[in-house]
Amino acid sequence: MSTDHQVSNFNIANVLTTLRIVMVPFFGWALLYDGGNDPTWRWIAFGLFAVAMITDKIDGDLARKHNLITDFGKIADPIADKAITGMAFIGLSIVGDIWWWVTIIVLLREWSVTLLRLSILKDVVIAAAQSGKVKTVLQGVALAGLIMPLPHGDAHGGAFDFWPGLLGEGLFYLAQIMLAAAVAMTMWSGYEFFRDVRRQRASRV
Repeated sequence: MSTDHQVSNFNIANVLTTLRIVMVPFFGWALLYDGGNDPTWRWIAFGLFAVAMITDKIDGDLARKHNLITDFGKIADPIADKAITGMAFIGLSIVGDIWWWVTIIVLLREWSVTLLRLSILKDVVIAAAQSGKVKTVLQGVALAGLIMPLPHGDAHGGAFDFWPGLLGEGLFYLAQIMLAAAVAMTMWSGYEFFRDVRRQRASRV
């Protein structure tokens, strides 16, 4: 029998998850301050994003290690993940560092999978696939790199000119390559998820 209801919702894992949700508007404000052209606020946004990614790993590990898995956590954790990465994609598109079509495709995939996972939570359990874990890492690294105040082109070069030589430009385009890999893995892991749901449903008929 499940022990989910015997675990208090007020535990460290859920507190960290809630903290990530609360951080989203502050992160978005820092990223978009002065149109994304203020290096100090871009570093603050980077710090908030890094904290969110680290606490995402910590709260998951704590929940599994200490049996702190709750219904609240099952719902809030994926929402927190998609909220912070979604804000990063949207914010970076607003400031011109990610194409809007990339953001739209990724967010459609992410939220459709999240909503479907939550809707079938009690009937079908889909274990986290390796491709999904790789996708999460690639997204986190790519977004973190693009959030940093790296000089590139005419839009930010002057504002972020404290980077030595071509280092900033190189790091920016490396982050763009990581983003391309993240988008590809995002779509592939989404396909695997919908395939696994269809197979589980077919096996239950």
